[in-house]
Amino acid sequence: MTVQLEKITSTQCANPPARYDDLSVLMLNCTLTRSPNLSHTEGLLEVAQQIFEANGVSTEVLRPVDYDIPAGLGLDYTGVDRYERDDWPTIQAKIDSCDILILGTSVWLGEKSSMCNRVLERMYGYTHLFNDKGQYRDYGKVGATLITGNEDGVKHCAMSILFSLSHIGYTVPPQADAGWMGEAGPGPSYRDPGSGGPENDFTNRNTTFLVWNCLHLARMLKDAGGVPAHGNQPDAWDAGCHTDFHSPEHKR
Repeated sequence: MTVQLEKITSTQCANPPARYDDLSVLMLNCTLTRSPNLSHTEGLLEVAQQIFEANGVSTEVLRPVDYDIPAGLGLDYTGVDRYERDDWPTIQAKIDSCDILILGTSVWLGEKSSMCNRVLERMYGYTHLFNDKGQYRDYGKVGATLITGNEDGVKHCAMSILFSLSHIGYTVPPQADAGWMGEAGPGPSYRDPGSGGPENDFTNRNTTFLVWNCLHLARMLKDAGGVPAHGNQPDAWDAGCHTDFHSPEHKR
């Protein structure tokens, strides 16, 4: 390492560019394994959690599989369609109150878990509601994903998850995915002894980059009051304010 690079790295590591202790992050571990049983995905989420907490960020990790979450796009299925209870509104309230949402999932058959799909579907069911600026409700929030498994599929899952988050209004930072894949086929998972997962430099680097990019973007969005409410309000569009859009027939 050159003297110049050593000076840069020592300064950077000791001096973050802003404060983040007013931010909060929710990590939804979409494992198929119920608590308190071991979750390999949670092991990787905890790597990110430690970095967030080192910067004063409020964090929470929960497993949706521990809750009763009916399939569907409704807001609350309690007492509907013979469901006795629906825990999703409790989780949605936590999503609404956080600045950063990270979806963690294991890979099954090359895809994100069925629980991850369920979470995204229930989140999608709330997208007809708007925030206090008349935008879709998730504008101003930051989203990312962490993935584990012992088969291929990290990038495929990340593409699907990050698109879904962006589509419903989340802002996705650079390098918003990280993961660990063990040897293809039956073999050790992330937290198994000798897997090499927790020591993997590539995974640890990408997870660290993910955390800091989420922090930087969340800081910018919070300081700016979210995404500006211009040209992105559904009710304004319906009322005729098309914000510089002109239909083709107007150009003739």
